[in-house]
Amino acid sequence: MKTFTQSYTVKSTDTAASFGSGLLSVFATPAMIALMENTATQTIDNLDDNFTTVGIEINARHLKASTIGETVICTAELINRDGKIYEFYIEVYNSRGDKIGTATHKRAAVNKIEFMKKLEK
Repeated sequence: MKTFTQSYTVKSTDTAASFGSGLLSVFATPAMIALMENTATQTIDNLDDNFTTVGIEINARHLKASTIGETVICTAELINRDGKIYEFYIEVYNSRGDKIGTATHKRAAVNKIEFMKKLEK
């Protein structure tokens, strides 16, 4: 199946202190999960223009802290597709090669217009 890798430099707005998920100025778990989800979406090809994917499940582990200015590298592998459901395995490393996070993640393909209409009801 397909993989995608991207690097990202941790910003002050990505910290636990900034997110309110902690007091320290280190890469926040919510920011790491957002990077994981973004990386996973990059592996999906051939969606009709009327469709997108939405996250429906994530099981993540944040293994090691990263500081502001540090580069992290995220790789997502599409490991299964069952109809409209895409399943991924994701790893994040720091620039020294230390694994800082792992996750399994599922996304569902949805029609953009129909999805938003359901929210209006």
